[in-house]
Amino acid sequence: MKEINANDIERIFEEQGQNRWKIAQTTAQERIQKLKKLRAAIVQSQNEFYEAVWQDFHKPKFEARLTEIFPAVEEIDYNISHLKRWMKDKKASREFFLPTTRSRLHYEPKGRVLIFAPWNYPFLLLVNPIISAIAAGNVIIAKPSHKTPHVSAFLVKLFRSTFPENEIALVEGDGAEIGDKLLALPFDHIFFTGSPKVGAHIAEMAAKVHASITLELGGKSPAILLPDINIEKHIKQIAWGKCLNAGQTCIAPDYALCPEDKVQEFVEAFAQEIQHMYGNTEAERFESIDFVHIIDKKATARHAALLQDAIAKGATQVIGGTCDIENCYTPITVLTNVTHDMEIMKSEIFGPILPIVAYKTLDEAIAFIQNRPKPLALYIFGKSQRNIDRVLSETTSGSTCVNNTIIQIENLDVPFGGVGMSGTGNYHGFYGFKAFSHERNIMEQKGVDAVIFFHPPYSNQDGTHRSMHEKIQSITEKVLRWIKSI
Repeated sequence: MKEINANDIERIFEEQGQNRWKIAQTTAQERIQKLKKLRAAIVQSQNEFYEAVWQDFHKPKFEARLTEIFPAVEEIDYNISHLKRWMKDKKASREFFLPTTRSRLHYEPKGRVLIFAPWNYPFLLLVNPIISAIAAGNVIIAKPSHKTPHVSAFLVKLFRSTFPENEIALVEGDGAEIGDKLLALPFDHIFFTGSPKVGAHIAEMAAKVHASITLELGGKSPAILLPDINIEKHIKQIAWGKCLNAGQTCIAPDYALCPEDKVQEFVEAFAQEIQHMYGNTEAERFESIDFVHIIDKKATARHAALLQDAIAKGATQVIGGTCDIENCYTPITVLTNVTHDMEIMKSEIFGPILPIVAYKTLDEAIAFIQNRPKPLALYIFGKSQRNIDRVLSETTSGSTCVNNTIIQIENLDVPFGGVGMSGTGNYHGFYGFKAFSHERNIMEQKGVDAVIFFHPPYSNQDGTHRSMHEKIQSITEKVLRWIKSI
């Protein structure tokens, strides 16, 4: 990985500043051509990406295609289909007191934008915001994660061969060091995907240069199993959502709230599904080419510490083995007898560990969610529409999916983003175009300016206030003078 120096960062920033107005004035068709060019480059080079992401953290080709290449291409196609309509000015209704004016809403590029991508979906979570920024007409500096060096090198090669540096530039290097050098520059918008802790730092730095921000963060996303859940029917969705990318997904179900009389049934069903997906034994699951490994030794050691703390405080490990820190492998693990004072319930797990919190009543389960920071995602499983609606009305989350997991991000007609500690702003589809655009209010005066009749003076020459009769008389005189002048 080639780390860029401060002089090069400033040079690129200035060159993009000189180019931003040219890019801002591109037509919808010109931007569409750029998106088509990116699409072709992605499709042509995708096999290089599959090899790179396998080397970085053992992500299988099919899962990489399903979760990274396919949604990126889908995002491009959606933007191509709708961009002309998005870019058209929107007429606003007339203002009653300003009858001779016309207002319209105009979307214009924010200008110079900065995008930080995480390591867990290192291609998708860099490319998707870039797609939106291209559609909105911005110049872009983007930083891929240093934790996935092979994918980072692939992305640099991809964009260098597709776009000039004064339009889109990727910079590599250590996240904290290079990140702060970038954040010191007066970007117009900063887009970050990552942890709430780093997101708070990004927000603080952005405020110093008055940059607008989009923060896609995370948190502990619960899966609430309603009392009438059909576990046999829904276990596949829960297990898949938890184990996708080895749980290293910002919207993965972090923990399960389960009726206490269904905990055993749930555990047994989960174990069977894990065996079906990845192998009957821990040895088979370790060797599985379908199971992603953890990003690095540090993250794996953190999982081991969380498990050790939970078990020491009374949790029972009913599925799983021992973390292999050297090989960056955390086994798929289920914990029961979990309590809120355990470290595993205080921060996002970001791994294939599922704590089960048993509850007696739905009131208790809802209160458990309410008393914690707002999650990025919430999953509800059950049949009773009354109970589903109750959970929806008494909780909040960035997104919610009923009787499935993860797939709520697939529909590009609705936004994806967090709320509170799980994020600021949203994107995907039109909402991505909007995130990288400034909504400009344009009003034009047409014909008679009715406001001039209300200009000063408001009082008589002796300083006394005019009566209502005198004000009306003054306005009438102004109207008569205007009529004589035309």
